[in-house]
Amino acid sequence: MNPEDEDRKSEPEVFEPVLDQRIQDMIGRSLKAHYDDLIKAPIPDKFLVLLAQLEAKERQEQAKGQADER
Repeated sequence: MNPEDEDRKSEPEVFEPVLDQRIQDMIGRSLKAHYDDLIKAPIPDKFLVLLAQLEAKERQEQAKGQADER
């Protein structure tokens, strides 16, 4: 008997899990519907305020940088 054969016998056989194509399609449709709902949801006011503050700060820094170049 070959030593390699001994090693193979001691290793458990590994099976790749496979989902039925119908189940994969159903999961895909469900995920897409959930993602579409997230995309359509309005942005919370808190995030809009934070974005406005960030944009204002960026404009101030740009204006300051342009003033320093003069």
